Amino acid sequence: QEDFWLRRIAITLQLGFKEQTDVALLERAIHADRSTKEFFIQKAIGWALRDYSKTNPLWVKEQLTKELSKLATREASKYL
Repeated sequence: QEDFWLRRIAITLQLGFKEQTDVALLERAIHADRSTKEFFIQKAIGWALRDYSKTNPLWVKEQLTKELSKLATREASKYL
C-alpha cells in the first residue's frame, strides 16, 4: 500500500492475539517495511514484536537478527 497508515495497521493488526497471532502475516508485514525510515512504521514494528515476544520470545529474537531500525529493535527487545 502507498498509504503508510494502512501499512502500519497491517503491522499492528496482530497485537493482543498471543498464541493466535498469524505469524506469517506479521512477518510479511514487517518485511515489507523493514527498511522504511517512517517513524510510525518503525514504532509499529517494535510494538508488534514486543507484544509477540511475551508469547514467542525465540521467534522475536530471530527477527531481531534481521535488519531492523534502532527504534524497532529497542521497542521489540524491551521484554527480552
